[in-house]
Amino acid sequence: MCSLTLALGWGLGIPSTLAAQTVIIRLGPFQQSVAIADLEKFAKTGRLPEGLQILSPVLTSEVRGLLTKRLDVDPAVADKFIDDLARSPGGRQFISSIGGIIPGSTVESIKATLNFALRQANGFSALSFLRAYPAENLTVDATKAVSFAVEFNPNYLQSQALGLLLERELSAKSDIPFKAAFDPAAPGREVVQQQTIVLNDRQRNRILPVDVYWSQGNAEDPLVVLSHGFGANRGFLSYLARHLASHGITVAAVEHPGSNDIAINRASDTQNLAQLISATEFINRPKDVSFVLDELAKLNTQLGQLQGKLHTQKVTVIGHSLGGYTALALVGGEVDLEELRKFCKNSLSIGEAPGDWLQCTAASLQDKKLRLQDERIKSAIALNPLVGKLFGKKGLTQVTKPVLVFTGTEDALTPALKHQIEPFTQLRGEKYLLTAIGGTHLSISDPTYPASATTTIVKERRGDETKSLRQLTRGISLAFIKQLTPDANIYRPFLTSGYTQSLSTPQLPLRLVSDLPASIKSWLEPVEK
Repeated sequence: MCSLTLALGWGLGIPSTLAAQTVIIRLGPFQQSVAIADLEKFAKTGRLPEGLQILSPVLTSEVRGLLTKRLDVDPAVADKFIDDLARSPGGRQFISSIGGIIPGSTVESIKATLNFALRQANGFSALSFLRAYPAENLTVDATKAVSFAVEFNPNYLQSQALGLLLERELSAKSDIPFKAAFDPAAPGREVVQQQTIVLNDRQRNRILPVDVYWSQGNAEDPLVVLSHGFGANRGFLSYLARHLASHGITVAAVEHPGSNDIAINRASDTQNLAQLISATEFINRPKDVSFVLDELAKLNTQLGQLQGKLHTQKVTVIGHSLGGYTALALVGGEVDLEELRKFCKNSLSIGEAPGDWLQCTAASLQDKKLRLQDERIKSAIALNPLVGKLFGKKGLTQVTKPVLVFTGTEDALTPALKHQIEPFTQLRGEKYLLTAIGGTHLSISDPTYPASATTTIVKERRGDETKSLRQLTRGISLAFIKQLTPDANIYRPFLTSGYTQSLSTPQLPLRLVSDLPASIKSWLEPVEK
């Protein structure tokens, strides 16, 4: 039964005599009746009214944080939001958790109450949910509520609702089907060769394996450098490397020894995140790329297969996750460690996404700000980048070169709103935001990349179900890189919403924009903490 029917059945205009006014808080054998108005005062001020003093042990800062968090959902998509939520594993777990908090509730009553609460003018919150519940009194299990407050990750709900809004608001307005003279996602004519070289940065004591993909292409085309994510390796985007090389573009896939799969597996038995990855890795990764460019520049002048094929003065960096951070730092982003430390000290909670915790490893660096830009980098593609607070509120305003950012709305590791969409608005140069509605953190990965080498923390969409996304990644990456060449105008039609949506599917809608509409920008303010 659709959520709209449920909401109507319960009555969207819930009379005040039926809406909850008090809550019976149950803590083991103890029960205490409290007014919702008192909970609202606590949420607003942080002070406990007299009626709540007895509950001070359970009304923690985490509970207050849960009470004050708000979610804005366009009423036009509220029904679909509830239905999609009920179908997704994370959404079913969310509804089940609420059911455990409110004894006697049903899935149907929770969905109907959510539907009504989502339509309130001031947005959805735990308090608006309590107010909307169609009973004069309701019971709340305090133990389960506190546990939920600690573990609840609001980014998941934000992303679910945002995905619906993005799908609608970023849709191309033209009804004319996209047509092109050729397919940039199709393999090129050149025969691809691959060679692995191992570089030794003695100054930093880092051994850097690099897979170089090349063909008989134009020596003036840009060099592409690939930077993998945390716990991955240089094979993560090999399908993309081969595709670009088949079109004459030389690609160097770098392996970062301090944050690759080998390093993470070696430290996997630790519970301390600081032992999984060193803070200096946030400096070393961009320096890895700069060192590799120095060494490739030497190879370019030496006799051998790679002579004349390594245009190290005109480079596009493509990075995934932590590699996305690497790309943004190299293209001009200024790392703001002061703001990062403030977030990690004051706002980081257990319910935050893994990416939020990972970024805080860098907070122990002594610098106030970091500039790791390499002027040889002329453009960047950041796929599911780990950004969060790493660049602060203004660090990415320093980026004036072309950047393409990819985001997936169901990325539970680096959630879209905080790690990609909000940072995208800071960029000052030519920019594109590519969105996969329902895409996850690893949706863009090479289908042959072993599943054992990817995370098992959350459910991922990979393989055949994201085939259209990989096709788009091949085509749009080539078109973006070609903007640095005389063929720019030939490839520009593929940097459009029309091309992107031509590869969209009902299961994985795809969108491309160069700016966000006001309806999306209004979501960004609640993200600030």
